[in-house]
Amino acid sequence: MDTLTRMRAFIDVVDAEGYSAAARKLGRSKALLSKYVKELEDELGALLLNRTTRQFSLTEAGHTYYRTASEILKEIDNLSDMVREGSQDLRGRVKISVPRSFVDAEIGRSLIDFSSEHPDITLEIVAEDRFVDLIEEGFDVAIRITRLEDSGMIARKLCDFGMHCFISPILLEKFGPITKPTDLANIPCIIDTNGRYYNNWRFDNPDGGAQTVSVSGPIEVNSPIASTRAAIAGLGAALIPDFVAKPQTECGELVMILEEYMTQGGGIYAIYPHRRYLPAKVRRFVDFLHAWFRKNV
Repeated sequence: MDTLTRMRAFIDVVDAEGYSAAARKLGRSKALLSKYVKELEDELGALLLNRTTRQFSLTEAGHTYYRTASEILKEIDNLSDMVREGSQDLRGRVKISVPRSFVDAEIGRSLIDFSSEHPDITLEIVAEDRFVDLIEEGFDVAIRITRLEDSGMIARKLCDFGMHCFISPILLEKFGPITKPTDLANIPCIIDTNGRYYNNWRFDNPDGGAQTVSVSGPIEVNSPIASTRAAIAGLGAALIPDFVAKPQTECGELVMILEEYMTQGGGIYAIYPHRRYLPAKVRRFVDFLHAWFRKNV
């Protein structure tokens, strides 16, 4: 049995957080995976995993070995992908991190369309609202909705993005014209707790500078989709990503207000690490998203 096989078994067990889960995922026996890891430890002369009946954890040596081994195997897989690219044999797995709002919104269809056109590539989609560490956590690509800051990653812009203020026509009629941000202090607002400013909403003044308005309302929720539904129901004004609220504005369920006060310059980006060999499957995925957004957004 070669070292690479043992190395892969160890990484699979760590990623699955246990032998049983790894065995189920891989379709192998728990005993076989345990044997591979034990042989790897004997080869290295070091304990990599703490084994108890109730707890699973890495030793200090295990942490060090996991980080480096993951990168080695990633480079090996990437090199294989590069060789296969010449024969157009695109297959394998692409692990991506995406915000929940991306998956739930209409633009999430881009992931479904990619899978439909590339049946030999498995997308492992992890939807959560945090910035993952791509290298440490083994992600190939992350979709990030943000104002891009400098980082050590490669970022390819898919489309523009902005947060906008929306309100239902009924609520707008009830409270009259809303022409400046301070008007929001006198009406109910939906608080998206995922937002950077929580209940202190920040606006850019058209003539320069910025202002913050303290808002409150009947619902606080960590979901732009739920915020949109609450706004449609007339429960308050809401700050919502433009790609989430677009269908509702087009059909008249929501009205955009205070557009001239909203911060500009955001975008949706595909982020991926610098690698010596960028896998063909990753390149194809990013290229597909870029083309999809140009066509559909």
